[in-house]
Amino acid sequence: MRKLDSLLAIPALDRASQPNIQAAIDGKAKPLHALGRIEQLAVQLAVIQKTALPAVSQPHLLVFAGDHGLTRSGVAAYPSAVTVSMVDTLLSGRASANAFARVVGAQVSVIDAGVAADLSDRRGLIHAKIALGTNDASEVPAMSADQAVSALLAGADVAMQAIANGANLICLGEMGIGNSSSAALIIHRLAPAPLETCVGPGAGHSPEGLAHKYRVLAKAAARTDVNEPIDVLAQFGGYEIAMMAGALLACAKAGVAVIVDGVICSAAALIALRLAPQAHDYCIFAHASVEPGHKIIMDALRAKPLLNLGMRLGEGTGALLAIPLLQAACGLLSDVADLKDVLEGSA
Repeated sequence: MRKLDSLLAIPALDRASQPNIQAAIDGKAKPLHALGRIEQLAVQLAVIQKTALPAVSQPHLLVFAGDHGLTRSGVAAYPSAVTVSMVDTLLSGRASANAFARVVGAQVSVIDAGVAADLSDRRGLIHAKIALGTNDASEVPAMSADQAVSALLAGADVAMQAIANGANLICLGEMGIGNSSSAALIIHRLAPAPLETCVGPGAGHSPEGLAHKYRVLAKAAARTDVNEPIDVLAQFGGYEIAMMAGALLACAKAGVAVIVDGVICSAAALIALRLAPQAHDYCIFAHASVEPGHKIIMDALRAKPLLNLGMRLGEGTGALLAIPLLQAACGLLSDVADLKDVLEGSA
């Protein structure tokens, strides 16, 4: 547990430079506060990067993949085998996340956190598998507490390696059939919120399928009354969710901004920020998922996503689409003239 304690020992963000950064933005050739949230992003990135001229030069998307035992109880519209197929699609560079990453100049890494198949022969895959998927959380704990901690630390290691290789912005993404069910249970306990408000259609359910999904998750929730982050993660989580939480914590520990994708990534952020609230200042929430649980997380964390595009894909696609906004925020500080220079030039 000492490694976990060290990971959670995240210092508060040093905001000593914030007044100067804000003054620099206020002095640009534009009406005061006219660029709204772009100005807020500029301040956040400048403070995180400890520079008056922040940059998004090497964004890196980490896509964590894992399977969920809950799928054996019929909570998902697709079989777990789809997880393997999508991992292969991501590795081949042909998934939506790959296409978006090429547009914004982001590197993509795919991590086997706990896919229920042997992927040891996949070239280019980061092998961090804890187990061949989780247990069925409607019957037994999804994983042990030791496995939960191991997954947190493994995710932290992946993020720290990406940062060591030069990444100055980390995007979190995921792939895993059934993970919206795991996320709903996590939101239910850690937001907290009534379970029925946390359950959505995931990758696509009929009304009958959604009703069955809720019954299975209600059974899982009734099995235990845990409400502490590690316990909730062990009882209901997925290995990819645990690793994303660890990756977020590692980014904050290293002083690197992290973009959180939709509802599954936000559930991981909920775990991470319940463990280390001071990591919140390093988080940028990308887009408003149409899953009902996402708004519950945003309200619980007092966060507001940058985009609302009606998306529900995952893979980190929403996080990637937020990158141009961060690059624009950096450009505000580096490329926009100061108002005094404009006025002097017109005199």
